[in-house]
Amino acid sequence: MDFKNKVIIVTGASSGIGKACAEEFAKRGANLVLAARQYVTLCEITSDLEKRYDIKAVAVQTDVSKEEDCKLLIKQALITFDRIDILINNAGLSMRALFNELDLSVLKNLMDVNFWGTVYCTKYALPEILKVKGSIVGVSSIAGYRGLPGRTGYSASKFAMNGFMESLRTELLKTGVHVMVACPGFTASNIRVTALAKDGASHGETSMEEGKMMSADTVAHTIVDGIAARKRTLIMTGQGKLTVWINKLLPALADKLVFNHFTKEKNALIK
Repeated sequence: MDFKNKVIIVTGASSGIGKACAEEFAKRGANLVLAARQYVTLCEITSDLEKRYDIKAVAVQTDVSKEEDCKLLIKQALITFDRIDILINNAGLSMRALFNELDLSVLKNLMDVNFWGTVYCTKYALPEILKVKGSIVGVSSIAGYRGLPGRTGYSASKFAMNGFMESLRTELLKTGVHVMVACPGFTASNIRVTALAKDGASHGETSMEEGKMMSADTVAHTIVDGIAARKRTLIMTGQGKLTVWINKLLPALADKLVFNHFTKEKNALIK
């Protein structure tokens, strides 16, 4: 697939996987609509990409948990480019707290951003994507296939995203629209630093060894190649693939293996 002059919306584009996706698409000649809450950072990113890759990019301040913001994001994309080829639903929040100690507002916040943000953006972009038989991508997680301890809200939101995307793919099966779910492994980014604690505050530190993880650039390259090949699902690591299969075939064993794995993180919540 040639991405030159395609119009691509990326949510959560101010850092991490979203920013890396913007860079990868720009390298391949795509025009970009970048969305995030951090408007100043977004403007810096769009300006930099336009200069380095001779593409056009626009920054749209967007809180994907708000339906009206998502509606305006799509409207701005159409005002600027008059078409939408690909939507990357990447904006997301994480968490780290035991459910028994958790303020329920944390779960609501995660669902609003991770699940509803995907639903809102997809709803308003879909009529345009249908016209060009484009792509809709959800950046999910292995936590959308296997619930993880200390991440009840995150896992629930990603399970919900996966179910939504699977249903949508089936509805659109005869339309030519491509629907892909991308599941990176643990990725070195600021998502764990900004992960919500039991009271809704950001942790401010990571609980894992970031240096041993996938880079955001590697994830972005894999996602863009997956779109080019119109893949259905991307599970990007051997550990992730093994987790999904063990969870399907030997779920009780998966419980024990996942429990043991998370007892080894920094300041472990389970012991």
